[in-house]
Amino acid sequence: MDYKNILLASHGTPGAKVAEVATFEISCSDTTLHHLIVVPDFWKGMLGDDWLNNAITQIRYGNYVEGELEKEIQENINRVSTAAETQNIAYHYEVMLGKPAECLLKVANASHFDLVVIGSPRPKNKEGLKSRMHCETLLFGLSIPLLIIPYPKNDV
Repeated sequence: MDYKNILLASHGTPGAKVAEVATFEISCSDTTLHHLIVVPDFWKGMLGDDWLNNAITQIRYGNYVEGELEKEIQENINRVSTAAETQNIAYHYEVMLGKPAECLLKVANASHFDLVVIGSPRPKNKEGLKSRMHCETLLFGLSIPLLIIPYPKNDV
């Protein structure tokens, strides 16, 4: 198939990176790639107020967490945009804060995409935060094809 407008949900984890690779494998030079990065809403209140004992320390910690998230997001954008540029693919990105499946549905249903690409959930034996993409929500809410790329056997 020839996909002209692809929505890629990727946030830099090993599962998301294989979704990126798969997206570029099915893209052609006239593809437009919309890269969605969802910051799960559990980060919103991450101030450490349950263990930091004064307001200034909480603010500094909150600023630190926010800075680290911004750095990771920018690295993700740079990696994917560079790959898109290498393949002469039009690239756009969007960053949202919220529940991953709900954000993806909002973006997917607000535009005309041919395909949505995501990585599969992280296996239980792999370390890391699980942002809990609810695939059933996507399956019932999308009106376009959804491609779920299997988790890599070896981390990317």
